Amino acid sequence: MYPASTQAASTTLASISVVIPTYKEADCIGELVHYLQAATNSDNALEIIVADADSPDNTAAVARQAGARVVLCPRKGRAAQLNFGARHATGDILYFLHADTYPPVNFSQEISVAVAQGSGAGCYRLAFDHPSWFLKVNAWFTRFPFELFRFGDQSLFARRDVFTQVGGYREDMVVLEDQEITRRLRRIAPFQILRGPIVTSARKYRENGVWRLQSIYYLITMMHRLGASQQKLITMYRTLIRQDKV
Repeated sequence: MYPASTQAASTTLASISVVIPTYKEADCIGELVHYLQAATNSDNALEIIVADADSPDNTAAVARQAGARVVLCPRKGRAAQLNFGARHATGDILYFLHADTYPPVNFSQEISVAVAQGSGAGCYRLAFDHPSWFLKVNAWFTRFPFELFRFGDQSLFARRDVFTQVGGYREDMVVLEDQEITRRLRRIAPFQILRGPIVTSARKYRENGVWRLQSIYYLITMMHRLGASQQKLITMYRTLIRQDKV
């Protein structure tokens, strides 16, 4: 189910570029692109860029057919793809979004208002398309302004100049790159958490088990904070989590 509509903002819409990194997302990218277009009434100020990492399926073709601008990233990895998409974007505001995540229908107005009011970057509160009370509790904590509760599924918006000033995503990071850039953004500009919520797919939880997967995420986050290298984190992620993205 898509997020419920939120109250429209009465301000001029700034130019926004939505950047979506993809790899083997043919089953869902078309639906997301159509949703984004419908949510903003195909506003000319909104640009949708799909940064695809040479997916072996027809992700790029589906995205183009749906109306997105597709750029083929020579390097696979969310951070690299997000930076690559940002370099091709033309918007004053960059909005980074996962391919299985749906923002509120008035996201473009809400983000524009936040930036107009002084925010340099921000994200949404999170919700899952899953009835688990445990996931609801975890999502509830995303309302708090602590780096520990920042996840890529919450999406991320940033003024182009602020994103450029921090140097974009760290491409040497394959996991927890979203938490890391949030830390740097908060140092130089006000960071706002919008109410939303943004709704993300729990498909990985369904494949791995809710309690099991969340426990692995806790473990990886703790290892990161204790100074574990990216290679150790990646090895742990690939060993314990059933997936074919990282």
